[in-house]
Amino acid sequence: MTAKNAQDETILWQTGHCYLGEVLVACTPKGVCAVLPGETADELVDDLAQRFPNAELTHANDSRAPWFTEVMNHLIDSRRPLSVELDLRGTEFQCRVWQALQEIPSGSSSSYGDIARQMGMPTASRAVAGACAANPMAVVVPCHRVLRGDGSLSGYRWGIKRKQALLSHEQGLSDR
Repeated sequence: MTAKNAQDETILWQTGHCYLGEVLVACTPKGVCAVLPGETADELVDDLAQRFPNAELTHANDSRAPWFTEVMNHLIDSRRPLSVELDLRGTEFQCRVWQALQEIPSGSSSSYGDIARQMGMPTASRAVAGACAANPMAVVVPCHRVLRGDGSLSGYRWGIKRKQALLSHEQGLSDR
């Protein structure tokens, strides 16, 4: 999925490492526009370039940039409210789903059907799953907290192992 309105735009990015592996955080003047976990920085920059094909991607080269440190701290403890602006780009429906996902507390989960019903669209669970798959903001927009109706794990854009790691990490935070 490519982002809209990225023509002639500069996007700053920075990578770091955490329990999810390598993580790229990207920021526009409006706010954080991507949080992408993966194996290597090169892979993540390629993913960012595909999402924003018309943007100028610039390595921030600053691991202390407030937008970067705030997101990395949120990855460590997702119970902390995020104090950076988000630049969410998607369809109206996707943005509604992503907003609903942000209301699921750390350490909790929901189902695709629950999200669809919460949005007043009880038959839209597959569309909700599609919006989760298109989410460019791992953890910050917590699509990992959405499970199948029977409570089992389902697909995750960044792999089932990462989804399980995120859920286990958040459960460990809740148990403290």
